[in-house]
Amino acid sequence: MSDLIVIVYPTEAKAEEVRERLFDLQKQYLIKISDAVIATKNEAGKIKLNQLLNTTVAGAVSGSFWGLLIGVLFLNPLLGVAVGTASGALGGALSDFGINDAFMKELSGSLQPDNAALFVLVQEMTADKVLKEISGFGGVVLKTSLDETKEQVLREALQKASATAAS
Repeated sequence: MSDLIVIVYPTEAKAEEVRERLFDLQKQYLIKISDAVIATKNEAGKIKLNQLLNTTVAGAVSGSFWGLLIGVLFLNPLLGVAVGTASGALGGALSDFGINDAFMKELSGSLQPDNAALFVLVQEMTADKVLKEISGFGGVVLKTSLDETKEQVLREALQKASATAAS
């Protein structure tokens, strides 16, 4: 079972820095991430999701390949590419992997403008080592699916880093 962790940072750049650090930790087998998305809210209140994988583009690329292959078989490769690209893009747009987009947008509605929320779906982690690595970045826990003890440890570690940075 995966755990969801949502941490708010003052800027998108800081959230991206933490996400990159988590990917480095994943290469060291300290954490296994299913999804990591950064949500930002601009001055007008519009929420933007910075996802790792654009499913529409991935579907279009895959669809165009298969469309070309089928088109060659039926002696009309251009029509095959066009139909394959369109169907792949549609399939990609309708599929949603990882964290639900509507949930992220709803939760991000509480963000202050120009703040960023890092949504991480964690399958496994060596909690003490990962926490040690990301606590220096600060941030505020917005929501987690962790048990109360683990969530409190996370909140306290991030608060210490934020207090140290403020002073």
